[in-house]
Amino acid sequence: MNKYGNYKTEIDGIVFDSKHEANRYIELKYLERAGLISHLERQKVYTLIGPQKDKAGKVIERPCKYIADFVYKDHDGKTVVEDAKSPATRTDVYKIKRKLMLSIYGIRIQEV
Repeated sequence: MNKYGNYKTEIDGIVFDSKHEANRYIELKYLERAGLISHLERQKVYTLIGPQKDKAGKVIERPCKYIADFVYKDHDGKTVVEDAKSPATRTDVYKIKRKLMLSIYGIRIQEV
């Protein structure tokens, strides 16, 4: 069990952070096999703020990234970004990253 009370769950040799995320993966795999979605990806990384460097080029702040639970194309070819969320995982940091995703990439994260 982790700090949010979730249990790691393994499906298809993949370890998910929660049962909820693992179940959503199963649903999305069915949708992909049925041809309703395509290009399903897991743990896709989006850079929200690049690394900050001093005048000498030394990194003084690491990049700020958002890691999407799932990314796929819907039946219209639109990119969908999903995050398996519970009330406990809707942290202030996550909310800021969600807003940055919309501002920078024009992507509204779908919470499932």
